[in-house]
Amino acid sequence: MDKPLLQRRQLLYAGLGLAGATAAIAYGLGARQSPPPRSSDADAAPANSATAAAPAPGGQPMPELRGISQWLNSEPLTIASLRGNVVLLQFWTFSCINCQRTLPSLVGWHQRYADQGLKIIGVHTPEFAYEREVNNIRQALQQHGITYPVPVDNDFQTWRAYDNRYWPHLFLADRNGIMRYDHIGEGAYDTTEQTIRALLG
Repeated sequence: MDKPLLQRRQLLYAGLGLAGATAAIAYGLGARQSPPPRSSDADAAPANSATAAAPAPGGQPMPELRGISQWLNSEPLTIASLRGNVVLLQFWTFSCINCQRTLPSLVGWHQRYADQGLKIIGVHTPEFAYEREVNNIRQALQQHGITYPVPVDNDFQTWRAYDNRYWPHLFLADRNGIMRYDHIGEGAYDTTEQTIRALLG
């Protein structure tokens, strides 16, 4: 089985209550992983969202955006062209329920902070064949009100450049292009926004 598919299913199983703490430890998440709310738990507290605090990026420069087949909502961008902005880069795919639950926060941050220098890049890396179709991605952007740049990473080249293994996974970089924070899964919205504001400040 493809490794990204296996790891995405692990997050889904956690959300369905089928993977316990022992399984989480076995996959290296340990106490950092908490289960997401089920679809029937719409009123669950945010603390129940799927979340795993990833290791600190360690002040490394953002890798380049590689192998992008198409840019939606934007002309092609490079890491150099983004210098001077705080950059939030999220790996996602439109049929991933955990990804879908993060999108209102990203859309809100784009609306609140774009004028202050926040640049959100939603790297769309597919799991299934129908997620590779650009028209399907465009429909998802319209459905979720996404107007920030979305590069299409159908060949997983940017995914591999960031050594990524999860949907969703976001990275935050400062105005000099140095990564300062990353987060796997849902949740930690307050912490992420506080970090955005601190980097913008």
